[in-house]
Amino acid sequence: MRIGVDAGGTFTDFIVLHDDGRMEIFKLRSNPSAPSKVILEGLRRFSSNKPIQVVHGSTVATNALLERKGARTAFITTTGFEDLLEIGRQYRAQLYNLTPAPRRLLVQRDLCFGVDERTHFNGTIAKAPSKTGLRKLAAQLRKSGAQSVAICFLHAYQNPKNELAVERALQGFTVSRSSEICPEFREYERGSTTFINAYVRPLMETYLAELGRARGFRVSVMQSSGGILSTKDAGRHAVRTVLSGPAGGVIGAMEMARRSGFQRILGFDMGGTSTDVCLCDSLRDGAASHTTEAMVDGLPVRVPMLDIQTVGAGGGSIARVDAGGLLRVGPESAGAIPGPACYGTGTKATVTDAHVVLGRIDVQQLLGGAMTINIPRAEQAVDAIAKALHITRVDAAAGIVRVANANMERAIRSVSIERGHDPRDFALVAFGGSGGLHACEIAKELGIRTVIAPAFAGALSAFGMLMADEVRDFSASALGHSNLATRLAALEKQARRALPGCAVERTADVRYHGQSYELNVVYSDQDLAHTFHQAHQRVYGYSTPSRAIEVVTLRLRARRKTPPIKLQAQKSSNPPSAIKRRVWTKRGWRNLPVLQQAAISTKPTQGPALVLDYGSTTLIPPQWSHRRDAAGNLVIQSKFTR
Repeated sequence: MRIGVDAGGTFTDFIVLHDDGRMEIFKLRSNPSAPSKVILEGLRRFSSNKPIQVVHGSTVATNALLERKGARTAFITTTGFEDLLEIGRQYRAQLYNLTPAPRRLLVQRDLCFGVDERTHFNGTIAKAPSKTGLRKLAAQLRKSGAQSVAICFLHAYQNPKNELAVERALQGFTVSRSSEICPEFREYERGSTTFINAYVRPLMETYLAELGRARGFRVSVMQSSGGILSTKDAGRHAVRTVLSGPAGGVIGAMEMARRSGFQRILGFDMGGTSTDVCLCDSLRDGAASHTTEAMVDGLPVRVPMLDIQTVGAGGGSIARVDAGGLLRVGPESAGAIPGPACYGTGTKATVTDAHVVLGRIDVQQLLGGAMTINIPRAEQAVDAIAKALHITRVDAAAGIVRVANANMERAIRSVSIERGHDPRDFALVAFGGSGGLHACEIAKELGIRTVIAPAFAGALSAFGMLMADEVRDFSASALGHSNLATRLAALEKQARRALPGCAVERTADVRYHGQSYELNVVYSDQDLAHTFHQAHQRVYGYSTPSRAIEVVTLRLRARRKTPPIKLQAQKSSNPPSAIKRRVWTKRGWRNLPVLQQAAISTKPTQGPALVLDYGSTTLIPPQWSHRRDAAGNLVIQSKFTR
């Protein structure tokens, strides 16, 4: 038995793979203040004579970072660089804003300490920390009340000796070293990544210790790169889990699309709090796009992550009318507590409430009838928006949906059009509890003609976690090193020690001499230059083969495959006579057939229709046909041309 758990902002999803291939899915309301209690409650339903493997997507690190509720963390750096994290980069996110809001800093200036040490750019130790200085530093840290410590010395990526000396002197503190967390050049990004790790690490370790109390379970944690980590590694390298849940969704979307025979997809994961989008250019050649230059809430995180764009538009996103009289949706969310108004505890209108008003979510529809919808309460919340805008209730609800769609369209454009990809060449894989309600309308605006609503779309992130391989990422600076093969051999030795029996994938960050930024390409002794020139041509539209190239960072990914999941074949059947429901569409109110996804025919059927599955609903507009394929996925295709 294997269990995938995705702790979302509104619901915690459980997907259980039994020995005979049966899938069991259920959801529990999340508890943001005590997420481990909900997970333990769900796991208590199961027992086995053998340890049960649990793969878990955690939001602990993410929420601590976004809400600024991490540990009290000290920052230790080379004397003279104490303001490193505050100065940052000369980057203006809002170029023409004359009064930009100050950056939200994690670090407090009185918790920044300098150490009189120096390492040269080539790794030569010019000055080691003195024992007297280290004793004084330890006393200062104890007096400051710091719970965690981040160390980032100048050029420590070339030689960690001075950082190791400080770590040994700070016994009793939780210490994160830049030479371990992010051994790469660029002081600010390395310092930021190390500090974030130190900031969320105590919370993550406490949380994982709570999960460890569940006897009979072997828990692994999903990391942002799309692989899984042991709880020990996830605690020590907590920064690698800041996109833990969304990464599971990407893996699940790729797997289900692959089973349906699609190769180029746009993942569209709309949950209760946010929407995550990603692009996979070729499922045949490998995984989704990765990046080591991610920004989380304005802070650089320089560890390998799936290239996911997140927008604050989910089922729980709150609608409001701003001071200028315009309708806004998100990024604020009602979350699990109090939740949308229709859940019976919230008071503000959300996207979910808008769908209830439009007839797309029924009283007994949520969680297979386990949770009742309060329609009058949803109508009352939407009425407040309608009154402020001087329009009808239905127009207000439809407006909330349109604004949410516009927000999500922008996110999809950012991972496709803005990076040289035509979204019309891709299928849109819509999942999450709310994804299917918006997918076809968004696809039409973008010219996408195929939408896939996967089987068990409401818990696809949890399913993806069961599919994920064990992965560890390693990197080393190549600046100033002529023998790259020796550097890679050292990384490979480190990888095989950490993950015995693994396969390794080698890449390198390469640039033209004199450039400031790099492209990551597959490493090869013979074809590295040619591969880089091709990548530069594809990304920037030109290349200069006569120009010298420079290898900046070597990267190695260790991967140990997870056994494939064999799902029970779903029997095809003609749909029974469907019940009808009055649903609002762009053409007004219509009586739509309401179908169960598992009962949909394999033969194309013309829309419109409303398709229900546990934890998710899909709205199929007119001029779209739908069928269920052999993988159990709902394949929806349009007749329009654009």
